[in-house]
Amino acid sequence: MAESAVDTIQGLIRDIPDFPKPGIVFKDITPLLGDAMGLAVTVDAIASPWTDMGVEAVVGIEARGFILGAPVARALGAGFVPMRKAGKLPAATTSATYGLEYGVDTIEMHLDAIRSGARTLVIDDVLATGGTAAAAATLVGNVGGHLLGFGFLIELCFLNGRQNIDQHRIEAVMAVEG
Repeated sequence: MAESAVDTIQGLIRDIPDFPKPGIVFKDITPLLGDAMGLAVTVDAIASPWTDMGVEAVVGIEARGFILGAPVARALGAGFVPMRKAGKLPAATTSATYGLEYGVDTIEMHLDAIRSGARTLVIDDVLATGGTAAAAATLVGNVGGHLLGFGFLIELCFLNGRQNIDQHRIEAVMAVEG
């Protein structure tokens, strides 16, 4: 990706210290999302490594993965599948519980959300510890999807999340080393 695209994206992300708890530096992408050019560049950057992969379903993890995943799905000509926090989906679901850098959570997806064997891409904003992504991989497998890999806007390399999902292809627009 062109350096100017990364510069544009980096310039529109702000750090919020001590959110959601002391010691965490939250990567706030709301300025990026609010900038039309920044959003377009971001969607293109996340989608571009996957354009020739025959992606049929894009899973977006609640909540910022929804915001990025839906336009990535459109860019790739694929359907969009929401992966939500527990208790938010109306039909029969499968769930997985995972650890975060600041707690524990559970995500769910509908049992019929992905056709068996469908070439599936999981999108989220940040790869941190990899717990959420690993749980997402489990859920895609539970419903019979073929997981092609993961696309992230930001990878927080110092948290070593990649090691939890390194059996899959991982693409991140930006890497934060420390």
